[in-house]
Amino acid sequence: MTEQADPTIEVLPDAEGAAAEAATRIANALVEAVGRRGRADWATTGGSTPIPIYRHLVQPPLRDRVPWDRVHVWWGDDRVVPRDHPLSNRLPFDQVLLRAAGLAGLSGAGDDGYSGRAGDWPGVPIPEANIHGMPIDFALGRTATEDEAARQAAATYASALRAAPLERDARNLPVLDVVLVGVGPDGHVFSVFPGSPLLDSTAWVSAVAAPQHVEPHVARVSLHPQILSSARLPLAVVMGGTKAAIVREILAGPIDVRRLPAQLARRHGGLWILDQAAAGQLPGYGSAG
Repeated sequence: MTEQADPTIEVLPDAEGAAAEAATRIANALVEAVGRRGRADWATTGGSTPIPIYRHLVQPPLRDRVPWDRVHVWWGDDRVVPRDHPLSNRLPFDQVLLRAAGLAGLSGAGDDGYSGRAGDWPGVPIPEANIHGMPIDFALGRTATEDEAARQAAATYASALRAAPLERDARNLPVLDVVLVGVGPDGHVFSVFPGSPLLDSTAWVSAVAAPQHVEPHVARVSLHPQILSSARLPLAVVMGGTKAAIVREILAGPIDVRRLPAQLARRHGGLWILDQAAAGQLPGYGSAG
């Protein structure tokens, strides 16, 4: 590997261990960012990847270490569906990290915040003004088509990013403190699929037509893929044996980001957290090593 393709790879025995390690790394990065510049900017993801991570972040000791009122949350991508739709990348954040039902008084929490009935803690106290979800609902309310809603949401989100007090790199891209990503079965990251025109774009945020080769077949909105290369901590988390072959290609194969956009996180300063099943075909880590 070249120096630019030299991430840190951590392999944990199981998915629970991988989620716990990822949560700890995110918490550490957020605390460090707040200490350095007074705020932290974190781009999170959707699907199944963040759910067990959120479950660790919402519990002590991590929930008590992070100054959540200084944390700003962004999304790497989202689907053009309402915020409460099962396919929304915002939904796991609302349900698990914010625990919206608890905030609405539905959790049975006592004075100390711990819910004896539910057996868990309420959501982390991130101010609503610090949560920068992609404006999908607003865009859907203004247009009749998914594609047009995606374009409108992308333009609005780009404006919000540009207005935020974010550092920029030499390419004029925003520098986020943490960018959490999962990896698609085809090696995509965010909603940047193999051969995507976003790889040649200069737009910070773009509309993406509904992919036909992977599910779900709905239009998307995505950050520019190179935001992974500008991030202080690009964090890829992959769990499960079904991703073992693509993990091997991404981390051990030749670098070709047009074929495997997730390789943008295969860089010096990048962190890959895998469970043993996901690392199963990776030389030196799995049974093939």
